[in-house]
Amino acid sequence: MEVILMGFFDRKVICGVCDEEVGLNRYKLKKSDAWICPKCLKGAGGLTVINVRKSTVEEIKEIIKEKRTAQAERLNGDPMSTAEGMYKYCKDKNFGTGFNEKWALKHFRIIENNLMQDEKVLMTFIGLHNYVSATKHDNTYSYALTNKRIMFAQKTITGENFKAVNYDKLNDVGFKKGMVYGIVTIDTLSEIFNVALDRDSATAINNHIHKVLDDLKDASIAPQPQFVYNTSAADEIKKYKELLDIEAITQEEFDIKKKELLGL
Repeated sequence: MEVILMGFFDRKVICGVCDEEVGLNRYKLKKSDAWICPKCLKGAGGLTVINVRKSTVEEIKEIIKEKRTAQAERLNGDPMSTAEGMYKYCKDKNFGTGFNEKWALKHFRIIENNLMQDEKVLMTFIGLHNYVSATKHDNTYSYALTNKRIMFAQKTITGENFKAVNYDKLNDVGFKKGMVYGIVTIDTLSEIFNVALDRDSATAINNHIHKVLDDLKDASIAPQPQFVYNTSAADEIKKYKELLDIEAITQEEFDIKKKELLGL
């Protein structure tokens, strides 16, 4: 019978949380005398949340379970409030270019983490940010139009880039189609962003952007409901009785108005 030792220098060990095989890129949970893979550590919140010297396998499993439950509830309530939902929207509508699931989810996770409490994502897409030419751009970004602003996000190996522009700072959104890409120009008070998108879907993306902006504009200028306060017949009769008492009207006028209010 072969005995497999799982010491520090073993090339591969089993993660105590997910039971999957993991290489040297792992962490030791001292209290449980077990290993945890980077994926499970990240799923529990990372090293900023998890203390690998004090946390146990059971505690981390519970944290991950709670996070997944909360995410499932958000997906059921509002799929576009999660990175997974935003990515699925792009994939289903073919709203983007030059992306794969792994990095798209990383980009959209930044947007998810920066959503305000009452903010709703209305549409998303993915493109090449600050596009100048096929070899000169800031690589792939994710974009989201919400009920409050336009959000741009990019996850990099060394960190992340995030920017948001409120709609009152937006001048215009333009569009042109080239030989390879469609270019959406987001013109703001401080900067202009050129986003290169898949040529075949760029027109649909641009049209949908303007639909979202028009719907938001229409909602903001929609007339407020007028409240009509109905007074009862008894209140009206009381008012006219007061006029009669101070002799502002005659008894005959009061009687006529009373019958009118009572429908007699």
